[in-house]
Amino acid sequence: MGKSMKWYKVLDDASELPEGRVMSVTAGHQGICLTHFEGQYSALDNRCPHQGGPLGEGSIENGLLRCPWHGWDYHPCTGKAPGYDDGVDTFLTKVEDGAVFVGLEEEAPHQTTISDVMVETMTNWGVNKVFGMVGHSNLGFADAMRRAEEAGKLNFYGIRHEGAAAFAASAYGKLTGKPAACFSIAGPGATNLFTGLWDAKVDRAPILALTGQVATQVVGTGNFQEVDLVRAFSTVAEFNHRVQNNSKHSELMSLAVKHAILRRDVSHLTFPDEVQELPAPANSKSQTPEGRITPIQIAPPKESLDKAIDMLKESKRPVIIVGHGARFNMDAIIAFAESINAPVMTTFKGKGQIPDNHPLGCGVLGRSGTPIASWFMNEADLLCVFGASFSNHTGITDHKPTIQVDFDPLALSKFHKIDAAVWGEISVTVDLFKQALSDKSNSVDQRPEVAKRWAIWKSEKAKRMLDDHGQGVSSIAIFEAMNKLAPEDAVMCVDVGNNAYSFGRYFESRSHTFLMSGYLGSIGFAFPAAMGAWAAVGDSRPVIAVAGDGGFCQYLAEMTTAVKYNMPIKLILLNNSELGKISKEQRAGEFDVWATDLSNPNFADYANSCGALGIRVEKKEDLEDAMKQVLDHKGPAMLEVIADVSLI
Repeated sequence: MGKSMKWYKVLDDASELPEGRVMSVTAGHQGICLTHFEGQYSALDNRCPHQGGPLGEGSIENGLLRCPWHGWDYHPCTGKAPGYDDGVDTFLTKVEDGAVFVGLEEEAPHQTTISDVMVETMTNWGVNKVFGMVGHSNLGFADAMRRAEEAGKLNFYGIRHEGAAAFAASAYGKLTGKPAACFSIAGPGATNLFTGLWDAKVDRAPILALTGQVATQVVGTGNFQEVDLVRAFSTVAEFNHRVQNNSKHSELMSLAVKHAILRRDVSHLTFPDEVQELPAPANSKSQTPEGRITPIQIAPPKESLDKAIDMLKESKRPVIIVGHGARFNMDAIIAFAESINAPVMTTFKGKGQIPDNHPLGCGVLGRSGTPIASWFMNEADLLCVFGASFSNHTGITDHKPTIQVDFDPLALSKFHKIDAAVWGEISVTVDLFKQALSDKSNSVDQRPEVAKRWAIWKSEKAKRMLDDHGQGVSSIAIFEAMNKLAPEDAVMCVDVGNNAYSFGRYFESRSHTFLMSGYLGSIGFAFPAAMGAWAAVGDSRPVIAVAGDGGFCQYLAEMTTAVKYNMPIKLILLNNSELGKISKEQRAGEFDVWATDLSNPNFADYANSCGALGIRVEKKEDLEDAMKQVLDHKGPAMLEVIADVSLI
């Protein structure tokens, strides 16, 4: 029994296609070259059989339709190539009420593809946020994600640059501890992901990279956009595989996601063009994480645990230092700190993991920190460090007796000898510490000293607030306004540069969460990261990005992405027309200041032109009212502040 015919309207008004012209239209999923020749409307397959050229972009010359790619000729009505036995298929047409219709047989039901099985497995494992760009070498996998999105199982965010996609997915992983995916075509699209993937890798954030690839048969021939992606990703990806037609497809996706979660690292899968649309093998089923992933709440070895407990019992002035790796265990750590009267300070990456107004909160250590944190570290007789790396940027001294707790044994004693290196999951270890020290701590109550040091620092900040060179708003004024107005539960995404140092020093955290490009220190992180943060929290929490003019310009076009998806991100942009941090480093190194000045647009006008709200402030007295307008705005918005580069 033959299939039924379905008619598709492809042109509302037949007069839109004049005599002797052609155009590309679509009927269902079929590309059509619609022709108007000798008074007749005809429909040809739009794909030239030789190189795939779009015939609808060609032209009728001397009574023949010429392919725009390589000049092959076809009859505009019959699709035949004069003098040859090849041609293109034709389809029925009709004109009714001035409109043109094309008739096609009813499409067969969709047959499950390899991509469908892998996308379903991916979403079953909880990877349901994808940032990326659809292109010619990833169309089959993209189509599978489209079906998943229509079924309510996935959200896809089409970005303007693949680097932003990787940063957004990295930020999502840092915030949630779960992987999001970034998605690209072969060649340049895939290589654009690298910076964001390295950011995730060095900050131990789970992430899944999905790349298209040219057809397997042309790999190694110098084909257009051909890059050996498995080899290229070998340095950044912990799990790194090419999908083949005979792969165990659901197993491959399960392993990719599992590696990302358990190793807190990068997983990469690349999909050759011809594999993406292949029918899934018989009995091919998607997988779930049920029974496939183990709990990770491991207890530390007794020897190192006992040594750490003995050190804690003897200490009179212990302090606790937390890094980004402790972010999901802070309730237990703060309760432990309260039980032993220990001040708590953070690395810059760990900013906000304890509120600055907590009686034991001491702010941030190091060059982006406060004098409070460094004072208590120097006065301590024991450092108890959770989830921090001890790299030079953390500011953690190596001259004090130290306990280090980390889930990764390679992170322990990485840069120098540690007195008690404790390998264990942080929450389990903290509970064991607390149980062992119940009523056995000899530490003094340091809360009055914490309050005193905060009072000294706030007095110093009040003096700095008076500084004004008449060349723009000072950084401290900007962040003091944010202290008053930023919602207490906002997710704060910060860039690198002087804006970040001032942010770490002057912004006082409450219930905020902070995201930054930590060990990679990549400029341009803040705004794409805010997109990833919004994908994680939706409208349940405000999302604020803080960036300098140099950083924002890296991914300036993503403002249009925020508008497209109505992401209510608020950007506080410090515009000093300079790469101020680099100028500072040039002076410190006794170099001439060179090539750090910037030529900028009016960023507020740019935001408005994108469909967001943009407000520009040049005077301190206008700052708070403008910031309130931006923070209260219902959609994406930018506050551009003309900042004094010397007042950081």
